[in-house]
Amino acid sequence: MSESRPPFPPFTRETAIQKVRAAEDAWNSCNPERVSLAYTPDSYWRNRAEFVHGREQVVAFLARKWAKELDYRLIKELWAFTENRIAVRFAYEWHDDSGNWFRSYGNENWEFAENGLMRTRFACINDLPIKEFERKYHWDRSGPRPADHPGLSDLGL
Repeated sequence: MSESRPPFPPFTRETAIQKVRAAEDAWNSCNPERVSLAYTPDSYWRNRAEFVHGREQVVAFLARKWAKELDYRLIKELWAFTENRIAVRFAYEWHDDSGNWFRSYGNENWEFAENGLMRTRFACINDLPIKEFERKYHWDRSGPRPADHPGLSDLGL
């Protein structure tokens, strides 16, 4: 049985938004294996200055990431889309093991295979140190961002 992950390209505005929210929910799980299943087995990433090839490296990358970026909470927002590509902007909050908080801002460009799995992911990210009282993401870590929680534009980010 071949793998697939709806919605499938070509994307409409509605299905692109669904794809973005599904990615946000998966990443907020902080489960590397779960997240990796949204990518083709031979997927290719550039994340900051790191290059990742295939699911095994995706899992290893995400495990390292979430061991460092504690209490991770992410919001993604659709920026643009075409038939099989989606561009998003995002911001996530996290702290290190010394209690220093950060808000990381970035953009991602995604390209999808016909089966709805992401084939390529290019991410540019910048980290901004913040004080704990400046945090804007306060939902329970046991689940995805609640539907009534403001998005990036609503938060002025």
